[in-house]
Amino acid sequence: MQMINRLQNSDILNAIKTIDCEIEAINQLKELLDDNLTKALDLIENAKGRIILSGMGKSGHIAKKIAASLASTGTPSFFLHPAEASHGDLGMVTTDDVIIAISNSGESRELIDILNYSKRFGIKLIAITKNPESSLGKAGDIILQLPNSKEACPLGLAPTSSTTATLVLGDILTTGMIERRGFSKSQFNERHPGGKLGSILQKVKDIMHTGDEMPILKENAGINEIILEMTSKRLGCVGFINDKGELTGMFTDGDLRRCIDKNLKNVKAFDIMTKNPITIQKDVFATEAIKILNEKKITNIFATEDKIPIGVLHIHDLLKNGIA
Repeated sequence: MQMINRLQNSDILNAIKTIDCEIEAINQLKELLDDNLTKALDLIENAKGRIILSGMGKSGHIAKKIAASLASTGTPSFFLHPAEASHGDLGMVTTDDVIIAISNSGESRELIDILNYSKRFGIKLIAITKNPESSLGKAGDIILQLPNSKEACPLGLAPTSSTTATLVLGDILTTGMIERRGFSKSQFNERHPGGKLGSILQKVKDIMHTGDEMPILKENAGINEIILEMTSKRLGCVGFINDKGELTGMFTDGDLRRCIDKNLKNVKAFDIMTKNPITIQKDVFATEAIKILNEKKITNIFATEDKIPIGVLHIHDLLKNGIA
């Protein structure tokens, strides 16, 4: 009954029609891919300057997104508004740059000054258009052709399927450059220090407590010294080292509660510590760290290098940084 109602819902039928229309445009784009894609990627990869995206109207909005995607994944890029370009912003463009101009029809009048400027100064131009014989197509050093597909708009006017295909083509350029540059998660993190992406891509070394913040004692420390260290550092644990400075054990506030009824007056750290505790490397992603803490049912973990403690991490540090 629910399925029948769904299929009788005109809004859902229109949505499915739109999806099918845009999928068809993407499938047509797939058939149009040729050696020009490789040439375009070569041009972008070897550019000594920046990649400058431009387009008017809806094409401009897509151009902004492509510029942002390229810039965030290791290819310096920015968006140049065609109207502003004609009023002085062409001065931002250098002969070392590569221009990617977008127009579905290829006849956007606002792009003319950019096309003339690129020709005058020998600036390489990648044209994204459905019409290779258009003004934009003829001006381009390389043409990335868009499908001549119908728009999903019932009037056949509002850019819908065409902008989707352009967006996908931009993603193709972005992912192609990620592959060519060997762009890593660490590099991605450097460009996304804020927001959820930034927190997900943080590493243990970015969050852990180091230096004097670490609760560290020799393994022959007495209980009073242990309690004082645990209390003053406020991380709910103490790590113990041998004469070589190697981490040999760990004691937590949970361990303390479990043995509070025992006579600890003459106890030394090596008598009550958890020997050979679980450790982690500083370059492990924070998301992996919280996974380890949850699986092992622990709240603290030391980071070590060659068995030497270099930092300590508390689960609260991870939660505070938005990693869950």
